[in-house]
Amino acid sequence: MSVISDRLLELGLVLPPPTVAPPGVELPFSPVVVRGDRAVVSGHGPQEPDGSLALPLGKVGTDLTVEQGNHAARLTALGILGSLERALGDLDRITGWTRVFGMVNAAPGFVNLPTVINGFSDLIIDVFGPEIGEHARSAVGLAELPFSIPVEIECEVAIR
Repeated sequence: MSVISDRLLELGLVLPPPTVAPPGVELPFSPVVVRGDRAVVSGHGPQEPDGSLALPLGKVGTDLTVEQGNHAARLTALGILGSLERALGDLDRITGWTRVFGMVNAAPGFVNLPTVINGFSDLIIDVFGPEIGEHARSAVGLAELPFSIPVEIECEVAIR
């Protein structure tokens, strides 16, 4: 087993399978593109253990609490790790998390966006440690996200 796989097991975390798109939806792009020493990850939303979109759906600040939004960001991190593991073969190939762009389906006036996306950042740093897991990050609020998901996150990692 790899160091990161062991850490996931130690934390009781399970990576979901590939995203199951809603009926009638095509996703004609790759979840991860590897170019040289970088892997660029397409936007991911929160997933259930079976790969379907995680509930609840809607806007953070009206339909979801900050805590539910934070949990959705954690689930999104697990989905991204699953996609990276499938693309790279081994999460130990990641030498650094470089950039994270977190988007929150925010109710008008909701400004606690960083706390929501902290669910992602906290999990990544917990799994990889601060040296590899530390990353630059944005957390923005949007009027809508696909399928009414509460959080969408894209990122880039350095790899060997």
